[in-house]
Amino acid sequence: MQTQREPAAEARAHRDTAERTVADVARFLQDNFGQRVTALIAGIEDPKQVGKWCKGNNVPRIDSELRLRTAYQVFKLIENGENSHVARAWMIGMNPQLEDDAPVQAIAEERFKDVMGAARSYLQGDL
Repeated sequence: MQTQREPAAEARAHRDTAERTVADVARFLQDNFGQRVTALIAGIEDPKQVGKWCKGNNVPRIDSELRLRTAYQVFKLIENGENSHVARAWMIGMNPQLEDDAPVQAIAEERFKDVMGAARSYLQGDL
């Protein structure tokens, strides 16, 4: 059963993600995970490309943007329900609901619904 705060946390995370530019999203992820992990999330080989996105010099392909926005939204969901330290640890840690993959790895593999489901379960206290 969902608590009162989870639907609000999901709505805030969704709205926040929709209102951010891709440069804002890339910068946030780079600040929280570094260029290498952000590049992994985006599915690109050159981490320096992330820095270019952050500066707004160019934009990622749509598949990379989708991965970045998904990672941002899931991070914000966990952060809204807990805090930024928990969100970061949750995103990079092994997750039993994701076959022990880290959520950032699962997002890189485009397992978006699995990651969101795992995040919801975490906030509900199911895991």
